[in-house]
Amino acid sequence: MNTVISLLVPLIIGGTALFALGRRVDVYGALLQGVEEGLGLIVRIFPAVLGLLTAVYMLRASGALELAVQYLSPLLHFLGLPTETAALMLVRPISGSGALGIGAELIQTFGPDSEIGRTAAVMLGSSESTFYTIAVYFGGLGVQKTRYAVPAALCADLAGFIASAWAVRLFF
Repeated sequence: MNTVISLLVPLIIGGTALFALGRRVDVYGALLQGVEEGLGLIVRIFPAVLGLLTAVYMLRASGALELAVQYLSPLLHFLGLPTETAALMLVRPISGSGALGIGAELIQTFGPDSEIGRTAAVMLGSSESTFYTIAVYFGGLGVQKTRYAVPAALCADLAGFIASAWAVRLFF
């Protein structure tokens, strides 16, 4: 079984190459064309991604994130969300790597088997870095106006955060 699994990727690549040869496709030319289009996409979306990452670091360094957590604590308590996860919920829609860092800090501080550690882990797995995703996909397609995409995605993130806390409380 392990032999089949270890040969799976080479077999897929070899099968694709044989299929392309059978159809007389210039595989190397197609590869170069794909790389060229990918680099063009990176050039188009890089400013948006750089702006988002800069904003996250500025929020953390300025103390604005901690101030927002302080003001949101009563609302989070009302919704049944651990207030310690507020920073994670604020950063997650903006930056996946920033949220992962906050989640790691929460797990290290409170422990992986604590309610807060588990809630942070489930929140990371059940939400998306919304603004990054919108910047990448809409930027790649050249969409200028996101219209309802941002509010709908943020509502989905909030629903995911609430469901994460409730699920951890229910199952653990």
